[in-house]
Amino acid sequence: MRMRRKFWISALAIVWALPCWASEVAVLRNGFSIRHERREVMGAVTRLYVGSDGSSYVDVPTAEIEHFEEAPADTPIAAFQHPPRQASRGTGTALSPVDLNQVVNSASGKYRLDPDLVNSVIKAESGFNVRAVSPKGAQGLMQLMPGTASQLGVPNAFDPQANVEGGTRYLRELLERYNFDLIKALAAYNAGPRRVERFGGVPPYDDTRAYVARIVRDFNKKKLAQKSVQARPATQSKGAASQVKSSRTTLQKPKPISATQAKTGSPQPSE
Repeated sequence: MRMRRKFWISALAIVWALPCWASEVAVLRNGFSIRHERREVMGAVTRLYVGSDGSSYVDVPTAEIEHFEEAPADTPIAAFQHPPRQASRGTGTALSPVDLNQVVNSASGKYRLDPDLVNSVIKAESGFNVRAVSPKGAQGLMQLMPGTASQLGVPNAFDPQANVEGGTRYLRELLERYNFDLIKALAAYNAGPRRVERFGGVPPYDDTRAYVARIVRDFNKKKLAQKSVQARPATQSKGAASQVKSSRTTLQKPKPISATQAKTGSPQPSE
């Protein structure tokens, strides 16, 4: 009996680890569900491929995934949704699902930034947790401090649409402030503009350096994956090797990006 039980546990573990190729929904502990075309477990992270060509994906901590469900036929691809909830007291309308993918695309288009960059910032800031609150009091998806949220005209930092729009606007303002130097802009988003200007670049804080490197690395991986898909089946070994080599630079000597790069989302210097 014990051997049979161990067999089933092992079988379940193997099924969990194998890539899934059927369209399904990952239900997260934070209340979101993410529809995806396939998934792949990579250590402590599960990669959810939201595009059929494999160029678009979201990395989610495996521990944050509650379970998987078969995707309804009418669920839009790449939809980050709240599960249906009851109507609020005093109102006759139920709270509608939030398509975070649409929210990010809308804010990115409004402020002329690459959606992949905004998604990489959200991933680093909150892990796509709408209700995230940092020890210092930053709130929501893009972790807006109350004072910053007020200046950006965000009355409720836990409103996904308002939070993402405010955070994207703030990131755009920082990019313009630092002549579209992405490294400085990200450092200022994390540690504040005063510290970036005081040190003339990324402050000598381990958490800030790790934060900047994490976003740049995630953003570059997305762009390189897209280029790889677009290049198939043409020969690409030399081009890919040169791209990876050129993307490796240190944070001590960051390369500024142009306004065109920030808008179009070309790969940026990596750690």
